[in-house]
Amino acid sequence: MAGEILDNQGRGEATWSWPAIHPEGRKFGLIAIAIALVPLIIFDWEIIGWPLLLLSAGVFAFFRDPERVVPQADDAIVAPADGLISLITTVEPPAELQIDDGSANPGLPSGPVTRVSIFMSVFDVHINRAPIAGTIRRLVYIPGKFVNADLDKASEENERQHILVERADGLQIGFTQIAGLVARRIIPFVKPGDTVAKGQRVGLIRFGSRVDVYLPAGTSPRVLMGQRVIAGETVLAEVGAQALLEGIAQ
Repeated sequence: MAGEILDNQGRGEATWSWPAIHPEGRKFGLIAIAIALVPLIIFDWEIIGWPLLLLSAGVFAFFRDPERVVPQADDAIVAPADGLISLITTVEPPAELQIDDGSANPGLPSGPVTRVSIFMSVFDVHINRAPIAGTIRRLVYIPGKFVNADLDKASEENERQHILVERADGLQIGFTQIAGLVARRIIPFVKPGDTVAKGQRVGLIRFGSRVDVYLPAGTSPRVLMGQRVIAGETVLAEVGAQALLEGIAQ
């Protein structure tokens, strides 16, 4: 199905298949299997070996990389991560996305914008995707702490990586990959100067984390607090659209 065009009138073919495992996760899965086989084969400790073998299946599942159908409307900003909308607040964008970095590319303008935070548990897909099509203008890694990624202060204290994407018309979207309690490495798939399609895979975070998205000024999110979103598929916002949306948990 990769690369196929599908629409809301029935065009295209949709079939279910097992999600691929990202290469980054195969080595961890194989190591987990090897560890599980030691008590099973050498010591015949089934009470330890079988749970470890089950855990190795969970490691493979963590690195699953399913295909997604990405909305192509020009003004649609798609979610860069799977997970729960845990915070929606008004903030200044990170300084790393605003300051002059010595390149010819300006960063985000100063001034308050809406930040949407997506919390990823260990059960979510951890491949992150580009919210818009464009050119990677900045990729800034910052080492830090590993406090709970669900907390607001994680945006400023945790290990994190800022990414700035610029569309052909000059619109810029900044988003930040944030490591969580268990996560210990943020892995980029892109570098400054790369051109990405909307929904293209741009990186992953190991074992529980969060992604913050900074919407353009004058743009409200189309998602609600507590809503679950899907990377590359859920429309997070439409550029320039503002509206109050309400939902009921039930």
